[in-house]
Amino acid sequence: MIEPSKQPDSSARHEAIDVSDFVYAATGARVRRLTMPDGTHWFPAVDVCTELGYTTPRKALIDHVPEAHRDNLETVTGSHGLSIPAGREWRRDLNLISLQGLILLVNACTKPACAPFKQWAAEVIETVQREGSYTLQEAEVQPGDPGAPIAYAMPEQVAEAIVRLEAHNLQVDGELAAAQRESLALQKEILATQKAALAAQETMAIAMRRIADHLDVLALGRPAPPAATLGVQPTTESVLASWRQRLSVTEDVWAVAVVIAPVLVEKGELREPLESIAARTGLSVRRVNECLRLLRKHACIRSRGGTEDGAPVYVLNPA
Repeated sequence: MIEPSKQPDSSARHEAIDVSDFVYAATGARVRRLTMPDGTHWFPAVDVCTELGYTTPRKALIDHVPEAHRDNLETVTGSHGLSIPAGREWRRDLNLISLQGLILLVNACTKPACAPFKQWAAEVIETVQREGSYTLQEAEVQPGDPGAPIAYAMPEQVAEAIVRLEAHNLQVDGELAAAQRESLALQKEILATQKAALAAQETMAIAMRRIADHLDVLALGRPAPPAATLGVQPTTESVLASWRQRLSVTEDVWAVAVVIAPVLVEKGELREPLESIAARTGLSVRRVNECLRLLRKHACIRSRGGTEDGAPVYVLNPA
């Protein structure tokens, strides 16, 4: 879990700075420590902030650690001899926190993922306060190859915390995968609905174009297409307009057409006696019969036998 710290004897305690690292077993991260000649402990803030998950160490120090418990390396070491290699990691402006500052920084962290590190840090702090140093309690696991670094057994409580964290991550991954599957199924349903709506819009557009073409025919006086091709039911107006284009309509023929067209459209067939049509148009029965024959000749209507009373039966000719 850690590299055993070197405990200076009482004669050297106030003459040198002791540099030793704690090694956090869960991640293998090194937490550097300076033990000053007066027995105080200082830790690089970046080491602790990294393990606690703080993305901005400087802000974390300002928010959680008072000025009395944080300083930079140059001020802390003062005139003492610092027997460590000069380099980027130990630059003079490196921010340090005292043992109390470390406690404040650890306690301020509320992220669940840093719980194992907080527990480990609390153990380290308690032991350092009580004994002045922190030594490994678990048995060493000696390496098989000569010269290889010594490995240490992971503390049981840290191992259990890691297992719980992995189980939680697996559960979260499973829930995320289920949510993604549900989202994919919903997207497929939405896509199918959109396709159906698009098909309905295309059908509606075709019907609207046919109706527009039919209206253009009525407005321009061109022959109207059969009602069946328009996909709509014929109306009295459309029937009369079609008949106008099929034959030269005289006043008598038009009078008969105006009487029979609504009946043919509404009832689908005409069963009125010729006398009834003659009475409604003011024409003779003979003239009514001639007008009906003219409408049959030009395929406006067609005969479908007669009634029991002998009246002729006519229907619309779709052609």
